[in-house]
Amino acid sequence: MIIEPKIRGFVCITAHPAGCAKKVADEIAVAKASPLESGPKKVLVIGSSTGYGLSSRITAAFSSGADTLGVFFERPSAKGKPASAGWYNTVAFENEAHAAGLYAKSINGDAFSNEIKANVIQTIKEDWGTVDCVIYSLASPKRIDPVDGTVYKSCLKPIETSFTNTSLDTNKGLVESVSIEPANEEDIKNTVKVMGGEDWELWMEALSEAGVLTSQTKTVAYSYIGPEVTWPVYKNGTIGTAKLDVERASRAIHEKYGIEAYVSVNKAVVTQASSAIPVVPLYISILFKIMKAKGTHEGCIEQIVRLFKDHLYGGSLNLDEAGRIRVDDWEMDSEIQAEVAAIWPKVTTENLRELSDFASYQKEFLELFGFGLEGIDYSEEVEVDLPIKGLIA
Repeated sequence: MIIEPKIRGFVCITAHPAGCAKKVADEIAVAKASPLESGPKKVLVIGSSTGYGLSSRITAAFSSGADTLGVFFERPSAKGKPASAGWYNTVAFENEAHAAGLYAKSINGDAFSNEIKANVIQTIKEDWGTVDCVIYSLASPKRIDPVDGTVYKSCLKPIETSFTNTSLDTNKGLVESVSIEPANEEDIKNTVKVMGGEDWELWMEALSEAGVLTSQTKTVAYSYIGPEVTWPVYKNGTIGTAKLDVERASRAIHEKYGIEAYVSVNKAVVTQASSAIPVVPLYISILFKIMKAKGTHEGCIEQIVRLFKDHLYGGSLNLDEAGRIRVDDWEMDSEIQAEVAAIWPKVTTENLRELSDFASYQKEFLELFGFGLEGIDYSEEVEVDLPIKGLIA
């Protein structure tokens, strides 16, 4: 069938398999260009099908030659309709990994559940024995508690006071004011339940009790802080509170299991999640223009290659005062942020494309779903029912 992008709200509900394969291939080329001398060899990536999780799996496999086991919750093709982008990303990754002689298996299901944890552990025991790196990169709007079945839903809200600022309607290209009412206590609690560190801790507990961790195992969860303009709705809001809980979890995991456990603060990039956060798309559009002009712009794969090569498996961890790895250092450079702050109040709908790189934002958003990539003829029919070769469940 011929597939075209269909956007609803902040999500594209179609995905192009050939485009997704091209995007994965481009990331693999970046990873191959930065080989790791002493990187990980058996890597579990929880949340491996898109964004930073996908780039982590690609980096582990093609920079370090690692065996990888990926966990995700994606939609396969059904009734002639395309699968989700994450499904096609994994199809492409596994095809390339197997062609390179690398072990690559995947488990599709709710990573919050005990069942998926058990499936992962069984696979590690049967195929590897132990795991030397665990990447936790889950991003979900809801979580079902594995003990009592309670459904928790996260939200993007400020805390204590309402928030009003300039934002960007990415569908219409309109710069407009946005206001968000503050969260209540239940909103905060639910968001921490979904986006906090509890599930990361449960994963590490299950892996430890199963005997598949070693004293050399490292684990990393991803976070974001961003500039002050986003803090009311992010760092100081419900999501930021959840991210503080992730930092708490990293310390708890280290103390309880004696392994290296880190939070990596990464750069702002275009993702499905970031598109839904008020203020952030406008900030990213301005940021991209400035960082590209300075030659410091990075996407997910460049960030993760740098994380692995310069921090986790080479160079220096260079932890900040809170014990976090900072790969957002180029973004948070004082000169970069000063330029963002100077441009921010000047942006209007009329001069948006002049003062920011909104065109790149739109392009990268479509690329998340396999659209707009060079070398792909989108007028051609493509097969949508593609299997993941190493899919276990």
